[in-house]
Amino acid sequence: MQKPDLIIEKLIALVTVVYCTFTNMEKSQAVFGAGCFWCVEAIFQNLKGVESVESGYSGGEIKNPSYKEVCMGVTGHAEVVKVTFNPEVISYKKLLEVFFQTHDPTTLNKQGADVGTQYRSVIFYENNSQKEAAESAKKAADSSEIWNDPIVTSVEPLKNYYPAEDGHQNYYNQHGDQPYCNLVIRPKMDKFRAKFDELLKKQ
Repeated sequence: MQKPDLIIEKLIALVTVVYCTFTNMEKSQAVFGAGCFWCVEAIFQNLKGVESVESGYSGGEIKNPSYKEVCMGVTGHAEVVKVTFNPEVISYKKLLEVFFQTHDPTTLNKQGADVGTQYRSVIFYENNSQKEAAESAKKAADSSEIWNDPIVTSVEPLKNYYPAEDGHQNYYNQHGDQPYCNLVIRPKMDKFRAKFDELLKKQ
């Protein structure tokens, strides 16, 4: 006969496995590149159903690139955000809608004053379902009247993703008083909040 302490230990382990399995089933991830990741991170952090946003680098060949290396445009990586979300609250399709309306997907390797392949508009998909959704959303945005020029966003399989350094995480929330945040990010955030008010987390 097993000791009570051993039985309790096994029950705790079982409950932990079940809990982790259940919570992971509720979560999905999306990876987007839309220019400077400080801006993109700030936008997706405010959406209901988004549990976390991590700034990072993806699409290149160099392992564990630094921010300085990526900014030099020699790594092949794009600045991206990895969005962890609950698909029961917000769909991948809705995230794509926000993506295409909160940056300029018609400028090749450029967002505002930020120029280089590291700032390219890109959707990195994790599976065929995401690929199909991304291509469909791109086609829909291209045929809409939102943008006058053709959309150049690339849809690519996710590869070689690396988290950015700690100093680049949650950047706007921690450095909102800095000039770049005030002059570049804040106006974008104001437009975003006005456009997608119904999707925002309650403050």
